[in-house]
Amino acid sequence: MNALAATNRNFKLAARLLGLDSKLERSLLIPFREIKVECTIPKDDGTLASYVGFRVQHDNARGPMKGGIRYHPEVDPDEVNALAQLMTWKTAVANIPYGGAKGGIGCDPAELSISELERLTRVFTQKIHDLVGVHTDVPAPDMGTGPQTMAWILDEYSKFHGYSPAVVTGKPIDLGGSLGRDAATGRGVLFATEALLNEYGKSISGQRVVIQGFGNVGSWAAQLISENGGKVVAVSDITGAIKNSNGIDIPALLKHVKETRGVRGFHGADVIGPKSILVEDCDILIPAALGGVINRENANDIKAKFIIEAANHPTDPEADEILAKKGVVILPDIYANSGGVTVSYFEWVQNIQGFMWDEEKVNDELRTYMTRGFKAVKEMCKTHDCDLRMGAFTLGVNRVARATVLRGWEA
Repeated sequence: MNALAATNRNFKLAARLLGLDSKLERSLLIPFREIKVECTIPKDDGTLASYVGFRVQHDNARGPMKGGIRYHPEVDPDEVNALAQLMTWKTAVANIPYGGAKGGIGCDPAELSISELERLTRVFTQKIHDLVGVHTDVPAPDMGTGPQTMAWILDEYSKFHGYSPAVVTGKPIDLGGSLGRDAATGRGVLFATEALLNEYGKSISGQRVVIQGFGNVGSWAAQLISENGGKVVAVSDITGAIKNSNGIDIPALLKHVKETRGVRGFHGADVIGPKSILVEDCDILIPAALGGVINRENANDIKAKFIIEAANHPTDPEADEILAKKGVVILPDIYANSGGVTVSYFEWVQNIQGFMWDEEKVNDELRTYMTRGFKAVKEMCKTHDCDLRMGAFTLGVNRVARATVLRGWEA
């Protein structure tokens, strides 16, 4: 089942639990707008190249739409629709005043020079500048993009609309980016994990943790978990997978990854097969890479007691059912990885106010939002007698549905 089918399935289950009217259900599912544009640029060698840029704006009942822009050669429209929809429910679960969006350009950023990437970003911004905005749709970095991409979008957008730092988040600090944004998703994973363990009378300290994916989210989660007494026993990235049952020295691994661009070759752990990372013996499994990695083929072999979904849609519905029967507790993506969009909201607020926060305030506010969010999810679990995934989905869908009805949009 692909990401869109799985997301639609979860939405429909939540809508049924909430008893939503069929017309309202249909209106919540249909995207507000889908944008597709041609982006032609001169390459460094003087030839012209065309790329397809897109933006799916899913829902704006609760506020401006929000979501990443990805640069990837195999951009899948179904997946982008699914991720735009997930952002709608995620921002509602986090209880921040946004809707959901997602977009990007079908290109391989590794094959483009910095100047070509800049030209492509500026042309894309020129094509969509009147459809995004501080109070309309606020992009952010995603796969293949980063603070520099956001800086180019900000600059190009500002040529048409005046200086508007709040039009994108995830910017460089020098252009109004927020302190704490880089670590936000990983830190949110830490706070979410602490909130879940607290329900079982446990703490992070002493827990054996496996992290699949050692990019921004996975590496920050590993660093923060180890600082709080957790024992990271295995990690993987695109270069390979490593394991040390006594706990990996995370500061040493971070230094190694910075120097070699991957976990492969790290001397403080043994090499294991990349596919075996998900079925290693541990207390907590954190998938922090691609979607669909936990499925019916490996779900029976998973030994973790808790799964914290730091990636988007890492567990497919069939695996959900298998793991539920085994008693594995899954903390769903639309809550567990919402730290990034929450601190993006803080960045947007700081830009609008023209008043920047120190990092301690950002982290304290993030802890408050993540803790409050978990309590709200648990309340929905009790109300509807459901698991955490449906608790999160019913919470998000219910908040969007209420806003939609209050605005008179449900007909």
